[in-house]
Amino acid sequence: MNVHLNDISKIIQLSIAPVFLLTGVGTQLVVLTNRLARIIDRSRILEEKLIIDSHPHAMELDELYTRSHLINRSIAFSTVCALLVCLVIATLFLEDAMGFNLSKLIATMFVLGVLSLTGSYIFFLGEIYVATRTLERDRLRRGRKVILKK
Repeated sequence: MNVHLNDISKIIQLSIAPVFLLTGVGTQLVVLTNRLARIIDRSRILEEKLIIDSHPHAMELDELYTRSHLINRSIAFSTVCALLVCLVIATLFLEDAMGFNLSKLIATMFVLGVLSLTGSYIFFLGEIYVATRTLERDRLRRGRKVILKK
């Protein structure tokens, strides 16, 4: 097990693409957790209003709960993706440094990571759909038309 500097630089070069993917997933997790925080804040406000004076916010609260579940699933899939990418990077180092043939394991983990990321985007898209459907319903309920100023 004699690893030279050239070997380490080769391993680092191999792991650069997964690191970029990991950076993107990290950014996505920030966006998702910020959306979840806003959903939680809005839910708390509506729950207080329901306790105080029985406002008709039950429908909006149900939609916020639906959105929070979708965002939680999206966060879970993104986190699984990030973990798998970290394992890909570590396995790349192990494979090269120890001389093991782990290419099938690396490929499997990478594909599972991409599938997890796809799942995360699907749940995120669902959350966006529920959020915009709520917005459209509220606009129609109030009978207001959005007029854009030129």
